[in-house]
Amino acid sequence: MIIGRDDLRSAAKKGILSEEQADSLWDFLSEEMREVPSFRMAHILYYLGGLIAIGAMTLFMNRGWELFGGWGIFAISLAYALVGLFFLAYFMKKPGLSIPAGILGAFVAVMVPLAVYGLQNALGYWEGNRIYREYHVYIDWRWLSMELATLAVAVGLLWRWKLPFMLMPVALTLWYMSMDLAPFLFKNEDLTWELRRTVSLWFGLAVLCFAVFVDFRTRSRKDYAFWLYLCGLAAFWGGLSLMDSDSELGKFVYFCINIFLIAVGALLSRRAFAVFGGFGAAGYIGHLTWRVFSDSVVFPFVLSFAGFFVIWLGIRWQKKEKQITALLRSFLSPEMRSFLERNE
Repeated sequence: MIIGRDDLRSAAKKGILSEEQADSLWDFLSEEMREVPSFRMAHILYYLGGLIAIGAMTLFMNRGWELFGGWGIFAISLAYALVGLFFLAYFMKKPGLSIPAGILGAFVAVMVPLAVYGLQNALGYWEGNRIYREYHVYIDWRWLSMELATLAVAVGLLWRWKLPFMLMPVALTLWYMSMDLAPFLFKNEDLTWELRRTVSLWFGLAVLCFAVFVDFRTRSRKDYAFWLYLCGLAAFWGGLSLMDSDSELGKFVYFCINIFLIAVGALLSRRAFAVFGGFGAAGYIGHLTWRVFSDSVVFPFVLSFAGFFVIWLGIRWQKKEKQITALLRSFLSPEMRSFLERNE
């Protein structure tokens, strides 16, 4: 539940609070929420700038950097990382700057594979077989040294400063490792598309389970589970959605899984589940419309009445929400009930 200033003013008009108490409470809440990520302009600029900088050194890296040579790439990436580390420590000493500090921590972490690549290239490890931009495109078990170094630095930064955004490079690096380890584990150098999707799906599911554990165990205002949920959902839903099935039953199961994701999102108060599940459910309905019932006159009527039925269920749920929620939560442990109430 999000409380706005208008809510406090309404409470003051009803005599629940005085106007002075409402203003004081709003000032207190604003100060408390200043370091919680939101759609404030300052936070948007933080993340936009950070993602541009991270993208420039990762996904958008071009071949031109190879002209610097191995030692040049190593020196530049090391200088970038040290500057980022300096400002990370500086921002942590200033109140209200934990969000840009976390972004800088993630930036330092993503500089590690570039630095390791530069050092290895200077020592003749790659011998012209690979260039750095291919690290984010091609699966190759030889990238593992870069990924292990990145994981070590990212975990160290997270342990030292405990900033939620630093979990993003940890989760992404683990996904990269799962892809690069798959050919070695399955003894298949030519990793097939089907195997990639399967590995991504199970890795995403494992990350989601870990995210629920982190969410359940966290008692601070910092949302450590958010980036784990997002990365886990992207890997799981992406692998699931890219699986081919000629069976309509298989496609219906895919639809049911996406509906389940929406329900989990409502249960955990995590919008990301609803977004991914909504896209998947909409994709299945689109499949029915354009492939299965493309010539049916009745289908649009059936679909519209199904939509109205869902709205009616929502109305009934709202009227009986407290009773239904209490009944369902009576089967849960006290710890789980406390966790769900905290996320409301």
